[in-house]
Amino acid sequence: MCADRVKPSIFDSMYNSDTEILFPPRVIPSLRNLRGAIWHDFVDGLLEKDPLDPERCAFVLFMIRLSGCVSCSADSYRAMRGCTECARQAVRRFQGSDLELLDLFVDARQEIDRYLCDKQIDGFKHVLKDDMYG
Repeated sequence: MCADRVKPSIFDSMYNSDTEILFPPRVIPSLRNLRGAIWHDFVDGLLEKDPLDPERCAFVLFMIRLSGCVSCSADSYRAMRGCTECARQAVRRFQGSDLELLDLFVDARQEIDRYLCDKQIDGFKHVLKDDMYG
């Protein structure tokens, strides 16, 4: 049988190349025009940040929660549609105001800040321990 005449598998139609395990930051620009001016300006500000900036990391965490990425599986309807459509739908369907949506982001940002602070403290303790016991 010729390689170019292989019958497609049912599984080929189940997987979308836009689907990843968790919210991909490459989707951020597509979320820009989904809500009002406050949201638009917020997303524009994120796009100017370095990919490892805590604000961008917090946004990824926020979108993971908003979109329900943790409960998504490869054969789910959400995964078949792809991350871009799933994230866009989650932002559009949020029933609160833009400010309420940004409050959820602030919660994620505070969690990222706590995590980074804890890591710095842990790192400092490790340095002190090494200095004390040489």
